[in-house]
Amino acid sequence: MVRSKQPIIRSSGTTPTEKILSKLCDKVFLKLWVYPNPYKKKGNELCDVLVIFEDHVFIFSVKAISFSKEKKIKTSWSRWKSKAVDNSIKQINNAEKSIKAHPDEIFLDAKCENKVPINVDLDNCKIHRIVIAHGAEQACKEFSDENVAGSLAISYSDKVSDEVLPFLVNLPKNKIYHVFDSFNLDIILGELDTIRDFLWYLEAKEAAIKKYDAISYCGEEDLLAHYLYNFDKKKKCHYIGTKKKGYNRIRIGEGEWHDFALTRKYLQKKEEDKVSYSWDELLQRTLQNALNKTLLGNDDVFNGKSALMEMAKEPRFMRRELSKSILNSIKKARDIDGTPRMVSSYPSFYPDRAYIFLQVTPIPTMDYETEYRPSRQAMLRLACGVFKNKCPELKKIIGIGINMPFHENTKEYAEDFILLDCSNWSKEDEDYYNEGNKELKFFETDALQINLQRSYEFPPNKKIPSNKRRVKIGRNDPCPCGSNKKYKKCCLKLK
Repeated sequence: MVRSKQPIIRSSGTTPTEKILSKLCDKVFLKLWVYPNPYKKKGNELCDVLVIFEDHVFIFSVKAISFSKEKKIKTSWSRWKSKAVDNSIKQINNAEKSIKAHPDEIFLDAKCENKVPINVDLDNCKIHRIVIAHGAEQACKEFSDENVAGSLAISYSDKVSDEVLPFLVNLPKNKIYHVFDSFNLDIILGELDTIRDFLWYLEAKEAAIKKYDAISYCGEEDLLAHYLYNFDKKKKCHYIGTKKKGYNRIRIGEGEWHDFALTRKYLQKKEEDKVSYSWDELLQRTLQNALNKTLLGNDDVFNGKSALMEMAKEPRFMRRELSKSILNSIKKARDIDGTPRMVSSYPSFYPDRAYIFLQVTPIPTMDYETEYRPSRQAMLRLACGVFKNKCPELKKIIGIGINMPFHENTKEYAEDFILLDCSNWSKEDEDYYNEGNKELKFFETDALQINLQRSYEFPPNKKIPSNKRRVKIGRNDPCPCGSNKKYKKCCLKLK
């Protein structure tokens, strides 16, 4: 066990819009992998937020530019776009160039004394370029009565037109940039609020941009709704575009998101997902300990494979199912009075890995940190190895160990995490864990229970009494589309 004294101090953003973006990124990507306001050598700011997770690098540039109204709207639009969008693209390009030239020279501070603790693997990394443009929302609404949200229209094509069309951002296909604005930033990062969900969306979008000659939409939120509506049951993934042949252009109209956000399946999913955030809270608490350098253990959580990284890869709907399973196991442990331990196993979204959840009753005569926790960690590792022997197809097993909850001896509390990489499992490994299990007999007791269930991103509709089948939303209630406006001033206008 090693404890470092120097915590890692991240910026939280310098401007209001940077602070908002930083908080959203912390929520989506989790704080260990998010670094606002990083610097390159000579003390120049690299970008507004840099996210590094495995072989993915996300470069964010955010600009908040007031939209000044000139006599000609095209002049006002061109000036705003140049400052808010084009300058962000330039910043992202410079940041990308700097990262590729000096991947080991990315710093947390302007003095360039403290490096970002995560390394960039240039040989395998995929760079995602994301522009956040604030300031045109009100002008966009005033320009067109049809634009209720005030979000920017986006178009991707091989030949970027020189024609100036107000509030339409023309982007190239050969080098992809994602442009979000004041209205849809919260929606995109609020709905796709795990690393995996966000990546799936970007990958589907980039695949569609490459597939079609042109793709255009009235707002990023409308493209998101289109993506969530479309699901390929064979490939088990969402997609953008159409399965029909003969189409070379795709256009998504205004209002797709407003309609989708009022559907029962969407509202039901949001309700079901609430429990999933206990998974996020567990991760964030532990990752903060890593940043504070108070996390005990020998795993390199910054530049190595770790249980925390594997847990962070789970998409939202799987976090929901895992959280429900863990809470159910804790309830069972509470109901069984006097049991010294309980072990449970859960599947991951990824078929080659699984979770082991171990609850152990603290012993009053054992010192918590020097005796009890090492004993619990040894039991957790044993349980992981025994489960591998029973499921030879698994390559990774993530172990989570906690105190038996609600027990009178539970005066101190801490979680243990173990990643057992069993991709190269030998006969010696198999024999070692079988021998160690002769006394504890994990997964061999008469109390063993096996439950099978099927999980859905959008839960199947529940039977609802006929008098309650309509979604009841008050005129003055917050609009469920995420606009932060009253329902009567937002989606109700579309009825």
